[in-house]
Amino acid sequence: MKKLADAEKRDSLFVGTLAKGLRVLRAFDESNTEMSLGALAERTGMDKSAVQRLANTLHVEGWLNKDPATRRFRPSHAWLELAYAYYWSDPLVGAAMPKLIELSRSLGETINLAEISGDHILYVSRLPCHRTYFAASIIGRRLPALSTSVGRAMISTWSEEEREIAITTWPLKVFTPRTTQDRDQIRANIADAAAQGFAISRDQMILNEIGIAAPIMGPDGRALAAVQCSVSAYAWDDERIRRKILPMLLDTANAISPHARG
Repeated sequence: MKKLADAEKRDSLFVGTLAKGLRVLRAFDESNTEMSLGALAERTGMDKSAVQRLANTLHVEGWLNKDPATRRFRPSHAWLELAYAYYWSDPLVGAAMPKLIELSRSLGETINLAEISGDHILYVSRLPCHRTYFAASIIGRRLPALSTSVGRAMISTWSEEEREIAITTWPLKVFTPRTTQDRDQIRANIADAAAQGFAISRDQMILNEIGIAAPIMGPDGRALAAVQCSVSAYAWDDERIRRKILPMLLDTANAISPHARG
């Protein structure tokens, strides 16, 4: 609540009630897909009576569905409509899709397009392969940028000052027993990516999964997006990755880059 009060003091155009409503919407994620008023109050840090008014308004306006029996709330189809509007507003996604499809068909492996979203990456396009599990096929998934090959590939194109701020202050999260928590190791990985023009990660999100990512350069030579290929370590070794995947991945990223300059 203090953060909202501070924002209102700094900006006379800030609408606190709207911000609180958005906080209710943001309470939903992959681990909290359906919630009672009590759970929403706990997740948002607001009192139950305020949450009740906000959730009811969002229900009436079509942003939340409410189960008549359990009275629990969950996201409505309106969220998909908003995602649809976003896709039309982001020219990079439309321009990249034919090239991503071609890469996916050529390699037969999972292909992702990701963009930077604060200190996380956000998957904006995903083309799964036969072995892809459900969570890895859904657009809109956010992950800590430092823990992903796409995040490291993008950060590697930034200035040394920007890179250091990200490496020292951005959050880390453990996904597997081998998820890197050593910031010095991450710093070295990003330095390698800067020198090579691509990033490779292993066992960060899923054990025995390798992520290979190439940055999509913007007009200032700074990447805000990247294309990634995810493969199984059981089927791919370093030599084969460098021989078969990397040339096509880099060609795809370079082909998409002019559209990132629009």
